[in-house]
Amino acid sequence: MLVIDSSFPSRDFNQRNGEPVRQIILHYTAAPFAASLRTLTRGGVSAHYLLPDPDEPSYHAAGYDELRVFRLVDEDKRAWHAGVSHWCGRDNLNNGAIGIEIINLARDDGGVFTFPEYGREQVDMLIALVGDILGRYPQMGPMDVLGHSDVAYWRKSDPGPRLPWQCLFEAGIGAWFDEATRAMYQRRFCLGLPPEVELERAFQRFGYKPALNRREFELRTRAFQMRFRQRDYCGALDGETCAILYALNERYRGI
Repeated sequence: MLVIDSSFPSRDFNQRNGEPVRQIILHYTAAPFAASLRTLTRGGVSAHYLLPDPDEPSYHAAGYDELRVFRLVDEDKRAWHAGVSHWCGRDNLNNGAIGIEIINLARDDGGVFTFPEYGREQVDMLIALVGDILGRYPQMGPMDVLGHSDVAYWRKSDPGPRLPWQCLFEAGIGAWFDEATRAMYQRRFCLGLPPEVELERAFQRFGYKPALNRREFELRTRAFQMRFRQRDYCGALDGETCAILYALNERYRGI
């Protein structure tokens, strides 16, 4: 059952100034519950919701046994979670996005990342929360539920490759590719990958910010793989990655 707790309102927000809500952006905190709550309410950043890990010690130390979601900023306010960001031709996505921070102790040790699993109860609560939000914003579709690394691939890795996006899709949340269409494109790309200029257009059609150099191209590929090809997210482009991208564009972009 979805339980919303509004006990810890953040002071770090401002007005949307008439901007409609267009996206939901998912993040991980890379910090325990207690530290995340402090940061998101008094640290100059914020999100609309904080989803704890029921097995994380600082959550129990705060006196909680059952899993609940904390509303930190009202949805009609602009929280500060996405930062410098881009999707489908729009920048500064805080203006029209709802941010959900998920407790997950991911680490970046000088470019060597550790991504812990998300627990089943946590994923179930995320599905309930996002489903509840989508029910109130019928203008949002599958392509409007995004990861922070989708909208800021050049600097962010969250929510990481352990968030089960296919499971979310099967629950009616977010985008996923058709397997038969993916296989068809992959057979085609066994003969050779599309030209890089065509791939750049395909990534941009999907929604990603243009890559300005080789490093950004690799980081964008990595972000895409962390979401849609989670067993291997090295950032190297291959036939399977291209096939998934083309299958997604065919399903959601009509191309």
